[in-house]
Amino acid sequence: MTTSAPKKRGRPTNAEIEARARGLMNVVSRYEAAGTGRRMAGWNPPSSGPNRAITGLQKIRDRSRDARRNEWAGESFVQKWGTTLIGVGIVPRFTRVKNKDRKQAINDLWKDFVAQSDADGVLNLYGQQTLAVHSWIEAGEVFARERPRGMDAPLAVPMQVQLIEAEYCPLLDADQWNGMPPGNKIRSGIELSKAGRRVAYWFYKEHPGDGLNTTIDPSKLVRVPADQVRHIYFPSRPGALRGVSPLTSILTNLRNVSDYEDAVLERQKLANLFMAFIKWSLPNMAGADTDPLTGLPFGGDAASPLAGMAPGTMQELEPGQEVIFANPPEAGTTYSDYIRTRHLGTASGGGMPYEVFSGDIANVSDRTLRVIMNEFRRFAEQRQWQVVIPMFCQPVVEWFAKAALLKGEVTVEEAGLIKRCEHAPHGWAHIHPVQDPQGKQIELEMGVRSRSSIIGSAGDDPDTVDQERADDKAREDELGLTPPPPEPGQATQKKPGEKNKPLSPQQLLMFEDEDRS
Repeated sequence: MTTSAPKKRGRPTNAEIEARARGLMNVVSRYEAAGTGRRMAGWNPPSSGPNRAITGLQKIRDRSRDARRNEWAGESFVQKWGTTLIGVGIVPRFTRVKNKDRKQAINDLWKDFVAQSDADGVLNLYGQQTLAVHSWIEAGEVFARERPRGMDAPLAVPMQVQLIEAEYCPLLDADQWNGMPPGNKIRSGIELSKAGRRVAYWFYKEHPGDGLNTTIDPSKLVRVPADQVRHIYFPSRPGALRGVSPLTSILTNLRNVSDYEDAVLERQKLANLFMAFIKWSLPNMAGADTDPLTGLPFGGDAASPLAGMAPGTMQELEPGQEVIFANPPEAGTTYSDYIRTRHLGTASGGGMPYEVFSGDIANVSDRTLRVIMNEFRRFAEQRQWQVVIPMFCQPVVEWFAKAALLKGEVTVEEAGLIKRCEHAPHGWAHIHPVQDPQGKQIELEMGVRSRSSIIGSAGDDPDTVDQERADDKAREDELGLTPPPPEPGQATQKKPGEKNKPLSPQQLLMFEDEDRS
C-alpha cells in the first residue's frame, strides 16, 4: 500500500477570499435578535402590517371589558387612568377674549353648555371626558360625534356631544359599498379618499352587542362625515387605523394571576374542612349501627359528627381505637411575595406605578414616592396633551364655537378666539405640602416663573383668582377685618417683592425627618 504526499495548497483565489470575508461579516455584524440558531429557532413572529396585526381585535376588547367587570386589577387601571387624566375636568380658558364683560358672557354660555352637552342626557361634559378616557383605556378607542340640534331646542347652543363605543364601527373592508362615492374605499370601517384622507365613518344604528344578529348588513349601517366625528385613540404604529387597548399586553398576566388566586382560595377552603378519622386496630364487634365511642346504638344521621370537639377537650377512646387527623394543605409562605411580584410587572405594562395601581405604599419613603409620582405625572401629561385634549377637548370647543355663532351668541371674531382657547387640566396635589409651595415661591422670586403659570398649574384661572383676592380684600375692608398698621417697634409684614429668609438648619433637618418618616 502506497501513500501519496499531502497535496500542497496554493494561495487562495480572490473568490475564496471574498467568500470567507462574507461569512465573517455575517457572523460579526449580525444582531443576535435576528439569528435563527438554537436559541431563536422557536421565535418566528409574522411580518404583519399595522392594520393586519389587529386581527382578533374584538376578542381583545371582549377580554379587556371582562377583566374590568370581574377583576379588581382591570377596574383599578381604568379607574385610576380616568382620575389621573381628567380629575374633575379639563377646562378651557378663553384668555384671548380681552373684553371682560364678553369674556364673562362666554364663560356663562360655556357653563350652560357643559350641563347640557351629553346627547344621552346622563352626564355633563366633564363626566363625558372621564367616560371617554375609561372607554379608550378599556377598548383602545372611542368615538365622539357632533349632534347638531334645532335652533328652537331648549339648549344653550344648538349642539350636543355623543360618545360612541368602538363596536359601533365594524372592522369592515370594502372597495365598493352602497352610499359610498366612487373611488373611495372602506378600511376597518373608516372611509378613505384616494389620497388616504378620512372622509367618513360607518356606524351601526344600534350596538351590535345588544342584538342577536352580528353579521354586517348594509341596511343597518349609516355613513357619518368625518368632520362630525372625532376618533379618540393612540395609534400603536404609523398608519394604524384603529386602536388597541393599552391593557392588551397585560391581559394574559391578569388572567393567570386571577387563576392563581382562585386556586389558592379553593385550597384554603379545603384546608378549612378539618377532619379526623377513627381507625380500628381490631374488627368492630359492636356492629355498624353502634357508636364506636360509647358502644351505644347510634342515634344521629349519616352527616352527624361522631364526636363534638371543643377547646381543651380530652376524649378517651376505646381499646383498639386510634384517631388520625387530616393534614390539609397550607396557603404557602410565598403567596404575598408572588402576587406582589406579578403585579409589579402588571403595573409596569399598564404604564402606572405599582403604588398607585394597588394602593400598596409599604416600605416606600417620601422621597422615593416623589420620584415615582413625578415620572408618572410626566407620562400622564403626555397622554393629556397628545390624546385627550387634541382628540376630544379641542374638537368639542370648536363645535361649541360654531354652534354659538349659528345661534348668534358670539361674533365671528369671538368664535375664532374661542377656538384658540387654553386648556387647563386638573392640577396635581402637592406631594409635600410645605416644600412644594416654597419651591414655587422661590421660582417666582427668581423671576423664572410667573404667578399665572403657578396658578394655572393648580388648575385655576389666574383672572378668577385675582378677582377673588380683590373681592376678599374689599370685603375685609368693608367689615373692618383688615389688621391695623403695626405700632412703632413692632414686627412689620413682609413688603411686596421682599424675599423670604432662608430656612435655618433646624428647619431643613425637620423637613428631612418628615421625608424619612
